[in-house]
Amino acid sequence: MDIVDRIFELADENFREQREFAEKVGVTASVVSEWRRRKSASYVKRLEIISEVLETTPQYLLYGNESDKKASPSEAGGDAIKTEHIRAAFFEGAEDLSKEEMDMLWDDARDYMRYKLEQRRKQKHE
Repeated sequence: MDIVDRIFELADENFREQREFAEKVGVTASVVSEWRRRKSASYVKRLEIISEVLETTPQYLLYGNESDKKASPSEAGGDAIKTEHIRAAFFEGAEDLSKEEMDMLWDDARDYMRYKLEQRRKQKHE
């Protein structure tokens, strides 16, 4: 069983329709169909969101370790702020942007935050 098998095993358990899963992940049903048929590996860029939606961990999806299958309450979004809520706040007032433009902006924002976090970690250790 590989990552695609694990994603769709959980998606099929949790969603009646592929379209529902696609909406939660923030992609179209045709993109999810490409993932299922292994025509695209763009799911890798959305692994964090997919794992949140499926209430599992990215580690389980990647490696299949049963001990990683269930996310802790904070990983599953218990009291934590969910990515979809951050995205909604981030894009408020951006109705004129296409989904692709919003996805690119979201990726840029995440990359910038990772960069800033890494800078702060380096400063702490200097």
